[in-house]
Amino acid sequence: MESQLEVWLILALVAASWGQESCDCATNRWTQCEEDESGSCTCTLVGSDRRVDCSTLTSKCFLMKAEMTPSKSKRFHSPSTPLVGNEGLYNPDCEDSGGFKARQCDPSGTCWCVDSAGVRRTEKGDRSLSCGELTRTSCIYVELKHRIARAFEDGEVANALERLLQNRYKLRPEYIAGVKYDAPFIQIRLDQDDSEKSDSDVDIADVAYYFEKDIKNDSVFHANNKLNVSVNGKALDIENIQIYYIDKTPPQFSARRMISGITVVVTVVTLIIIFGVTVLVILKWRRVRNYKRFQIRNGSSQKSNLTL
Repeated sequence: MESQLEVWLILALVAASWGQESCDCATNRWTQCEEDESGSCTCTLVGSDRRVDCSTLTSKCFLMKAEMTPSKSKRFHSPSTPLVGNEGLYNPDCEDSGGFKARQCDPSGTCWCVDSAGVRRTEKGDRSLSCGELTRTSCIYVELKHRIARAFEDGEVANALERLLQNRYKLRPEYIAGVKYDAPFIQIRLDQDDSEKSDSDVDIADVAYYFEKDIKNDSVFHANNKLNVSVNGKALDIENIQIYYIDKTPPQFSARRMISGITVVVTVVTLIIIFGVTVLVILKWRRVRNYKRFQIRNGSSQKSNLTL
């Protein structure tokens, strides 16, 4: 009887431990998950009580906020020197829906405006800065480069990446505007307008963020869901990624910054012109000097001949 009781206890412990291991969020490792009495798995974002839908992608804003949350767990990390600007990680202010708030500010009170991808699109100012309505990022270019161990057919690469975007990142095919391949370079264009996107659709900015993290070996997906890109069974070993965001309206950087940049260009061009003119003057002077020397030598030789 005691031996049967021990067996049941062991089985119960095994089942409990298996349930804890299986209770995780496949699409977001920045979560803490618990299984309730009914066996349902509930996952919340690190650093907040926000429930996460693990059947789809988490918004880029929520992910960045979770990544900035210090944690004692070795599973999570926080950068020691967060960056603020057009590139890098910062602690964003998010809407309840998961989108970025149009105005972002750091603890020092410096503020700037961002687009729907969280990319800065204005000069920095103080808390009096007004950003108005959030500007939509309607187009994203993703540029990739793979190791040139082999070249693939253009259509094969396009099909493989389109399947990847649809299956792994839950992106509907109508948002994939095209895939171009010129070995070893690949360009993907994603288009998405507010009028086309429904509440259930993933945002192209979230897709680009997940994809970039995958390529840089810092995947947002759970550890057992690593990226594997293959073309007809052959690995597509991607070694570089660049992402370009295009908004519906152009960025609103100040004229002073533009004038400053133009001034630098004009200064450089002016210096080049001055240097070129100086070189021409020196070369001309040397030619004239050599010509005069030749005339002097030639005149001296003629005088010598006349004397003789």
